[in-house]
Amino acid sequence: MKRFHVHVGVTDLDQSIAFYTGLFGQVPSVTKSDYAKWMLEDPRVNFAISQKCGAVKGVEHLGLQVEDQGELAEVYSALEAAGRPVLEEGATTCCYAQSEKSWIADPDGVVWEAFLTSGESTVYGSRPELEQLASANAAAGSCCASQAPAAAPKAATGCC
Repeated sequence: MKRFHVHVGVTDLDQSIAFYTGLFGQVPSVTKSDYAKWMLEDPRVNFAISQKCGAVKGVEHLGLQVEDQGELAEVYSALEAAGRPVLEEGATTCCYAQSEKSWIADPDGVVWEAFLTSGESTVYGSRPELEQLASANAAAGSCCASQAPAAAPKAATGCC
C-alpha cells in the first residue's frame, strides 16, 4: 500500500519536533541531529522535517512511498503518463535511508518524488539538483517565462 510523503524544511528542529509530536500524538520514528520522521498510519503518511543551512523552509517536496518493486513500477508509469520530464535518480542514499527513486515537478514547479526504501543509512545523503527540474516545468507553462532571467545552478542540498 502506498504512503503519502511530505518533507518540510524547518528553522528550529527541536521546536518543530515538539510541535509535530503534539500534533500527531506520537514521537518521531527517526530522530537525528538535523532530521526527524514520523511514519504515521492514520493518516498513512511519511512526514519528515529537516533543518539544513540554506534549505527551503516550509513544504520542500511531496511524494509517494511504495512497499515493493511492483508498486514502484506502477508509480513510475504514472510519472511518465503525467507528461513532464522525469529525473530517474535510481539507487541513492537520502534521509538516512537507502532508496530507489525518481523525481518530477508539476506544472507550477511543485516537486514530487516516488521511492522505495530498502534500508537505513548512517549518513543523511544528498539529492539531485531539483530546482532546475521545478523551474523548467513551471517555465514551460508560464505566460511570462521569457521575462525571467535564468537562475544560476545551486549546490545540491539535503533531501527527503
